[in-house]
Amino acid sequence: MKKILLFFLILSSFGAFSQSINTQPNTQEVLLPNGWSLTPAGRSLEVGDLPLNIAVSASQKLMAVTNNGQGKQSIQLIDVKSEKILDNIEIPKSFYGLKFSKDEKSLYASGGNDNWILKYGIIENKLVLNDSLILGKKWPNKISPVGIEIDDDHKLLYVVTKENNSFYILDLRTKAIVYEQNLGHEGYTCVLSPDKKTLYISLWGGRKIALFDTQNRKMLTSIPVSYNPNELILSKSGKYLFVANAGDNSVSVIDTKAQKVIEILDAGLYPNSLVGSVTNGVALSKDEKTLYIANADNNCLAVFDVSNKGKSFSKGFIPVGWYPTNVRVIGQKIVVSNGKGFTSFANPLGPQPVKKGVLSESHLGEDTRGQYIGNLMKGTLSIIDTPSEKELDAYSKKVYQNTPYKKEKELVTEGEPNNPIPKKVGDTSPIKHVFYILKENRTYDQVFGDIKEGNGDTTLCLFGEKYTPNQHKLAKEYVLLDNFYVDAEVSADGHNWSMGAHANDYLEKTWPTGYGRRGGVTEGMGRRQIANDKDGFIWDFCKRKGVSYRTYGVFADDKKGNIPALDKEHVCSNFTGYYNQKVRDTTRVNQWKRDFDSLVVAKAVPAFNSIRLGADHTQGMAVGKPTPFACVADNDLAVGMFVEHLSKSPIWNQSAIFIIEDDAQNGPDHVDAHRSIALVVSPYTKRKHVDHTMYSTSGMLRTIELILGLPPMTQYDAAATPMFRSFTSNPDFTPYLHIPSSINLGEINIAYTPSAKRSEGLDFAEADSNDDNLFNEILWKGIKGELAQLPAPRRSAFVRVTKTDND
Repeated sequence: MKKILLFFLILSSFGAFSQSINTQPNTQEVLLPNGWSLTPAGRSLEVGDLPLNIAVSASQKLMAVTNNGQGKQSIQLIDVKSEKILDNIEIPKSFYGLKFSKDEKSLYASGGNDNWILKYGIIENKLVLNDSLILGKKWPNKISPVGIEIDDDHKLLYVVTKENNSFYILDLRTKAIVYEQNLGHEGYTCVLSPDKKTLYISLWGGRKIALFDTQNRKMLTSIPVSYNPNELILSKSGKYLFVANAGDNSVSVIDTKAQKVIEILDAGLYPNSLVGSVTNGVALSKDEKTLYIANADNNCLAVFDVSNKGKSFSKGFIPVGWYPTNVRVIGQKIVVSNGKGFTSFANPLGPQPVKKGVLSESHLGEDTRGQYIGNLMKGTLSIIDTPSEKELDAYSKKVYQNTPYKKEKELVTEGEPNNPIPKKVGDTSPIKHVFYILKENRTYDQVFGDIKEGNGDTTLCLFGEKYTPNQHKLAKEYVLLDNFYVDAEVSADGHNWSMGAHANDYLEKTWPTGYGRRGGVTEGMGRRQIANDKDGFIWDFCKRKGVSYRTYGVFADDKKGNIPALDKEHVCSNFTGYYNQKVRDTTRVNQWKRDFDSLVVAKAVPAFNSIRLGADHTQGMAVGKPTPFACVADNDLAVGMFVEHLSKSPIWNQSAIFIIEDDAQNGPDHVDAHRSIALVVSPYTKRKHVDHTMYSTSGMLRTIELILGLPPMTQYDAAATPMFRSFTSNPDFTPYLHIPSSINLGEINIAYTPSAKRSEGLDFAEADSNDDNLFNEILWKGIKGELAQLPAPRRSAFVRVTKTDND
């Protein structure tokens, strides 16, 4: 068999997966922009935006899916036997919680930040909203119900929440709250014992399971488990409880009578894998001898024989879709919800929705998909017949073929002899100082679409060489990277990806609600413990290895670090941190210069330096605000000033600058919505070179780690390709000379256009405080003109096509 890798395969339409079962066998491997591949087993059914939960009725004739993404949120009712969608209703706000009543006449669903539980009647296979159970006033009142459980016999509803970290009991007859207690940590879900006497609650942010006595209505105890416990499943007898621990790739098996963990199942692809499998769904086979575990970031199910508790063992893996969030077993069918579906997409219409008369629906496929990265990917269900031992063996091989993460690559990776980027962790590099600059939200085509040497689309270029002369000069004089992809979708997960090579299940599941303007708090950047991986961020790894470090505004709010590793000693207090758009990036660079120069004199420049320059996010078109061009030009000039100053310093011969966007959400790209600009600048960087290698955020971090002698932080940087092809062993120490901006950096918006009017009231106190889909459209129309015609769409995806020798 021959495999041909096609990075830019043109597809006929976006509507690749319709709302019907795809019964054809999978013949393609889909390469994702993060370098991992998909070969989903079984049949498929397209559902909605970010499906998080699957509920199965008592008779197992019906199942329901709740879709909790940034775009349209919905609930779908599905016939198990025919595998067809019976009903599809929109729900204004939702999150995870979903449960059938025992008589199958009702379906209860979490109403998200509306802070209620919605009750749907099931009438002739249709969902009819007929009641609500209110926990409190709507957002901004912080409650946010997540997991729910029903005691049909006693007409009680149990609810756990993630914003006020509480537990509620509601009387289904009166709809009154009859019990409320603070749990001390964010909750995820709850399950009731068969005798209805004990309720088990997973404390998502607490690393433990709480036990509640339903008869005496009091908390009994808690059982320690591991990081970010989420999904729970009880054996039919109630003797064993299985807990998915998303934060450390494991499932805890609890003996409920003894109230202790009797074994831990390592669900990762290898024993003691680094963080990154994200175990977040569990299901038992009908005979309860097999446990299926959804590994979200490994895009697979782990399969365990659990027939002999305490002596369970791995049977293999099953490949599914992108980011599986849940799994259920119905008879001989295994049903998996894939949060991000089966592929990534280009977004050539980027900031602009399809308008009637401009492009027909056939140009785009399903017009509800939109072009904003937050709702670009559509979820799917994989429906898989229980595999035989032989089939499971074949599936397991596919899973290992799909993953670039190999245990042996953690300490020794790709490279070449004498390259400045070591192949082995701990080997020396001539580069002793790394400067890592984090910018905001631009795609490749938006900025570099006009560079003829790269794979750009000039029609999508908003901030070309006129506005970004320094970045263009750096890309041309050093290395142009036209195949670089961010691992994140938005800033909420982007900053964690940029500094930790991962965004955990809390971030991935909560940011879409916030970005859909449905309320909720999604706090990355070290601000909320539940959002942090257990091993921390790059500064934590520097601290453990004795590598010196300093941060300039990255993960530092009000000049104070957000995590323990960023204490006073490691934060530049004279650098304007947070997301203060009133301070120009050129001002920030001058602040950095003063601090840097003092460290040079003291011969104390740290090995790792993180710097936040985010003016390229821009501030919209509101009258009196800086124009988008002024913002971008300020950011570009700041980059040029930074590189020039460092290149004229005494440590330039031992330095490297890595520049990245935390995400690429604010614009279009004809290749993929994750493709972004990135720069590497060093005496050891190749000159006038175009590097077409597929790189990622995690790959840039891996490169930095190898220079500094740090091990990888997660499976993602361990798996990523280091950027050694952009470097040379023959350094060129010529200093860089920045290009002064031809744009008036003080230019403000003066025209009261429709875009200006829509920009009024936008909040720029923090990155992505606004509706970014709307913000993108404002920028596009404000720059291109209110009636600007859209470019003809080009559709691309990452597909590895398998061909026979005879093809």
